[in-house]
Amino acid sequence: MTTLLSIRLTDMTRSSTRTASDWSLKSVLRTSLLPHTDMTHLQRPFFLASLVLFFTWSALLPTASAQVETVAAPEPRASPMALASISIGDAYIKVVYSSPRKRDREIFGGLVPFGETWRTGANEATEVTFTSDVMFGSAHVEAGTYALFTVPGPTQWTILLNSELGMWGEFSHDPEKDVHRITVPSRETNTMHEAFTISFRENGSGHEMVFAWDRTEVAVPIMVH
Repeated sequence: MTTLLSIRLTDMTRSSTRTASDWSLKSVLRTSLLPHTDMTHLQRPFFLASLVLFFTWSALLPTASAQVETVAAPEPRASPMALASISIGDAYIKVVYSSPRKRDREIFGGLVPFGETWRTGANEATEVTFTSDVMFGSAHVEAGTYALFTVPGPTQWTILLNSELGMWGEFSHDPEKDVHRITVPSRETNTMHEAFTISFRENGSGHEMVFAWDRTEVAVPIMVH
């Protein structure tokens, strides 16, 4: 008696552990074995289509769940983006540019020709933002954001502030949209700058924006009204 009860309990336990898919499959198979008289000639095609769909879905489910989408990380730029900023009183000035490297190349008069408009960095055109009106070199510049181009020369540079933003390089530079053209001297330094940099520093009478690359340095005085 005890043995018989144990067997029945074991059978019940096994039955309770069957998955829902086991019962679904069993139900479908049981239905498929029904006599032809249990279905009308209109019902049978729909049943057969459902049966095919069930087995197709069961076969594809493991494959679909195993698919993983892989997105490649973007490659780092050869000339990474950089930012320089300064607060002078109530004014905030920010420059966003890309910083190319020298890499044993002749820079000014070579890679960057004299007398030609330069994006002042690499990739996108450099942009400068002034939150207040300032004196930038000899120009009174109103608050706003401008594209910043330069025309390097052997002894002086021309700084261009342009009203068009979001440009790639200097290729679409339109001189008609230049808001200011400022001429400042350049000088040769003893320090070699591998990376092109734009920075700010104090001078005797205020502050200045400094462009430096290779052994060339250019400084533009800044005064806040």
